[in-house]
Amino acid sequence: MLLSGRSLALGESLTLAVTALASELKAKGEDIISFSAGEPDFDTPQIIKNAAIKAIEQGCSKYTVVSGMPQVLEAVQYKLKRDNKLSYETSEIITNVGAKHSLFECIECLINHGDEVIIPSPYWVSYPEMVKFAGGVPVFIEGKEENGFKITASELKQAITPKTKILILNSPSNPVGSVYSKEELQNIANVLKDTDIIVLSDEMYEKLVYDDVKFQAFATLSEDALQRSVTINGLSKCGAMPGWRFGYLASKNKDLIKAIKKMQGQSTSNICSIVQHAAIPALKGECDKDIEYMRQAFKNRRNVALKMLESVPKISVYKPQGAFYLFINISKIQKDSVEFCRLLLEKKKVAVVPGIGFGMDGYFRLSYATSDELIKQGIQRIKEFIMEF
Repeated sequence: MLLSGRSLALGESLTLAVTALASELKAKGEDIISFSAGEPDFDTPQIIKNAAIKAIEQGCSKYTVVSGMPQVLEAVQYKLKRDNKLSYETSEIITNVGAKHSLFECIECLINHGDEVIIPSPYWVSYPEMVKFAGGVPVFIEGKEENGFKITASELKQAITPKTKILILNSPSNPVGSVYSKEELQNIANVLKDTDIIVLSDEMYEKLVYDDVKFQAFATLSEDALQRSVTINGLSKCGAMPGWRFGYLASKNKDLIKAIKKMQGQSTSNICSIVQHAAIPALKGECDKDIEYMRQAFKNRRNVALKMLESVPKISVYKPQGAFYLFINISKIQKDSVEFCRLLLEKKKVAVVPGIGFGMDGYFRLSYATSDELIKQGIQRIKEFIMEF
């Protein structure tokens, strides 16, 4: 066989597949409204563009240290201290090709064959695929809709076995937009005490929270939480820089940091030098006004979408506290989310992502990171489709 078993077993990202299909149909002239992409529709703030242009003009196009040049590591250090009250040495920080790369490297460096990784569901589509690729075993805990799809400390305790190596936490979450409170995270942290379980805390949407909800970084809970955490973040969502591919991780685990540096040194080496320069003003808070503008716009769009969906029969929608997604329960209409989404695209030209890709059939994810007008048009089409179903 030409291809490795690992590559053949790897599933395709359903979110990327649906987005690509929607783009392809649109290019053919079809009137497609796509709610599939998990990226802000806003342009990258000008101050970030200017930093990139300046770096190009100054010839900053050489290799850098694998983990990142000193200036960008110091900027990440500053950001974590300013925003999250977390103190990391620059030697404990690595920049990556997006936070997806951060997660992939952590999992590859931590997991041996048969190790278990606890993943709350619904989950971001790539988590279980990364675990399986590394030879690990995903262990899913299904979050209840009435609890905002969040897991509880008691549910976590029941899922832990001697083989458990990692817990992946995502708050605010994709695809639901739920946010764990400090108390909920503290209860989870208490369960993890006296274990060797490492927490990969995916905090990509931290600045996109609504309704006076407060974001809490897991590593801030206690010294124990800090020592067992890998804080993972980036600028794709909160910096409107998805295509720039800037992510980073921070950990007190020196062995893990050393292993990731070795892996990255043998794969990507440093991330793009120009992107490193561009990220610095964003990390230092110089585009906070742009981020706040986006946050307010997303909040307003969420409210518009929820208002329109109130009149749609036989569905339920969790009101998200963060991110820019709605996770819509269609189980009373059609439990097969792939079939529902296929027909919606075929008949009404609306692209959404089937819930099965996030580990929950009978749902679909709708991204409201698009204009008010498209949200109104698209949800009207969804409403018509469900009324006709």
